[in-house]
Amino acid sequence: MKKHFLIISMMLAFAIALGGCATKGDLEEVQAREKAIAAKADQAAQDAQAAKAAADEAMLKANEAIARAEEAERRAEERERIADEKARIADEKAKKAEAAFQESMKK
Repeated sequence: MKKHFLIISMMLAFAIALGGCATKGDLEEVQAREKAIAAKADQAAQDAQAAKAAADEAMLKANEAIARAEEAERRAEERERIADEKARIADEKAKKAEAAFQESMKK
C-alpha cells in the first residue's frame, strides 16, 4: 500500500511539474508581448523626440520674432527721436521767422 501511495504521489508530482512548466506556445506569446511593448516604447521615444524637435523649432521662431520686434521698436524710437529733433528745429526756425517778421514790422 505504501508503494502504491508512493507511486501515485510521484505520478501526481510529475503531472503537476509538467503542468506548471511553460509550453513553447506560452514562451512565444510572452516574446510577442515583449516585442509589442518594445515597439510601443520605441514609438513613444520617437514621438517624444519629434515633439522636442517641434518645440525647439517653435522656440527658435519665437526668439527670431522677439529679435525682429526689438529691432522694430529700436527703429521706431530712432524715428521718434529724429521727428522730435526736426520738430525742435522747425520750432526754432518758426521763432526766428517770427522774430524777423516782428523786426520788419517795427521798421
